[in-house]
Amino acid sequence: MEILSFEETKNLFIKYNIPCCQTEIFNVKEKALAYAKKVGFPVVLKIHSKTIFHKSEIGGVKVGIKNEEEFIKAWDEISRNIEGRNIEGLLVQEMVGGREVAMGMKRDNQFGPVLMFGLGGIFIEVLNDVSFRIAPITKAEALVMIKEIKGYKILKGYREGKVVDIQKIADILVSLSKMSLKEEYIKGIDLNPVVVTDTYAKLIDFRVII
Repeated sequence: MEILSFEETKNLFIKYNIPCCQTEIFNVKEKALAYAKKVGFPVVLKIHSKTIFHKSEIGGVKVGIKNEEEFIKAWDEISRNIEGRNIEGLLVQEMVGGREVAMGMKRDNQFGPVLMFGLGGIFIEVLNDVSFRIAPITKAEALVMIKEIKGYKILKGYREGKVVDIQKIADILVSLSKMSLKEEYIKGIDLNPVVVTDTYAKLIDFRVII
């Protein structure tokens, strides 16, 4: 198994109307810095590789880069950390905030694409609070899927927390379902986190496995 290239992944997201935060890939520091300035600080810098599944564990991620000096330092540090490894390039990404959710798909030999939804970040690993469906799903089914997790109360603004747009989460789940059915070469999809607010939902970290 390997991870799909960034450009192919980006084209898939465009094809299926899956919103992603502003992200581009670079192998030249000066061009990457110019893009970071265009996007606006703070930004995130992280590697993209077809063979490296856990970027953070090898020092391949830097977040909260606030200015040009920090960007150059982060680029150089990551470059040292990954020296000798096979990478496609470094992603420069806008920083966005909000609630974090996770979505994914695994292609089961018997049932086909099985979709997953839960709270994002470390919560999905610690709490294992997730719901599952076999593709295809409708938007109504996606909404039920979202409401099944215990963390749904957090998404609905528990104890005066910020309410997020559940409809936008459901739209991405439906798009994920369509992609999983039509693109049969995809073995798995990991979207964690997807950041959601009351106005947008955007993919932050993503991995398409082929």
